[in-house]
Amino acid sequence: MIPLRLSIMMFLQFFIWGGWFVTLGTYLANTLSASGGQIGMAFSTQSWGAIIAPFIIGLIADRYFNAERILGVLHLVGAVCMYMLYQAQDFTQFYPFVLAYMIAYMPTLALVNSVSFGQMQDPAKEFGKIRVWGTVGWIVAGLVISYVFSWDASDAIAQGMLKNTFLLGAGASLVLGLFSFTLPATPPKNNHTQSGLKAVLGIDALALLKDRNFAVFFASSVMICIPLAFYYQNANPFLTEIGVENATGKMTLGQVSEVVFMLALPVFLNRFGIKLTLLIGMAAWVLRYVLFAYGNADEGIALLIVGIALHGICYDFFFVSGQIYTDAKAGKAVKSAAQGLITLATYGVGMLIGFWVAGKITDTYTLDAGHSWADIWLYPAGFAAVVLVLFVLLFKGEKVSPDAK
Repeated sequence: MIPLRLSIMMFLQFFIWGGWFVTLGTYLANTLSASGGQIGMAFSTQSWGAIIAPFIIGLIADRYFNAERILGVLHLVGAVCMYMLYQAQDFTQFYPFVLAYMIAYMPTLALVNSVSFGQMQDPAKEFGKIRVWGTVGWIVAGLVISYVFSWDASDAIAQGMLKNTFLLGAGASLVLGLFSFTLPATPPKNNHTQSGLKAVLGIDALALLKDRNFAVFFASSVMICIPLAFYYQNANPFLTEIGVENATGKMTLGQVSEVVFMLALPVFLNRFGIKLTLLIGMAAWVLRYVLFAYGNADEGIALLIVGIALHGICYDFFFVSGQIYTDAKAGKAVKSAAQGLITLATYGVGMLIGFWVAGKITDTYTLDAGHSWADIWLYPAGFAAVVLVLFVLLFKGEKVSPDAK
């Protein structure tokens, strides 16, 4: 019964995120007539949420509240914010509530993990079976938007129906907020030494940067977030603008491939080592954006589909293998701090820079009728290629076990 409840929690957690975040750029550009810079601002709220989230979890939740209770409160706050996004008439009204929502939502990513781990005897074996339902939730959200309600169809977008994604998110947030109070109790750790400001900021892990390989990996992780931001911010608006039908539903292929390549990742790490695995991930970013630059909705649709399906390699082979590498490099005393540091640097600082760059470049290639997408996509392809070359030259090969403790 508990695994079922945890699976429902994970499903709703990522159903909410996938139900509005994928189409956010399309909604802002078409319904609120936002500029590329404004769209970048809206997406960068994810980064601000990632920066603020450790303080909420490390300095408040871990000390004073049950994880499931603060999870419930944050999702109820999120439901209100989502409804206000549904009501917003322009970007000025929209931005404060998307910022408030992300500050509330990003801490819940750690909280659902805490609730799950608190009920498991062997998280290494049990967590994957629960976490996969989060990916399923994201996939279902995209399929519902495209194939059940068709909110991302051209005529529906013109009628402003894409705003209904926020109503969908508000409803799911309300359900998860209430459901969270029925989850098994997960008391606070009350371990002040492990939840202090140094641990929250990952300061204890800064010594790892003295290792040349880790320093190169760390810098590469931050820089590769620029291409990543382009995908999150521009992929759905791009596919919709050039006339790809059911674009949101087709983008769920990325999450399907994520599951497949997650299974292949341990094999690659054991057989080829961390350097080649990371290089494959970076090369996939280059290839993906070249395919986007030269694909189209007609005879070039196969290029776009392959580009979307490469998401599993792009994400798993770099970011997930990077988490494994970080865990292997960190000593037992700083494992949590090291993960906190890399998360803060990538999803916080790296993505913040990435969304700003993506917004500026998108504005530069905005035309009277649409965008010069080929020019836009070649920029992140170039960024990823530069990172790849620097990584090849500076990173020395290491053998890292995916089961490293």
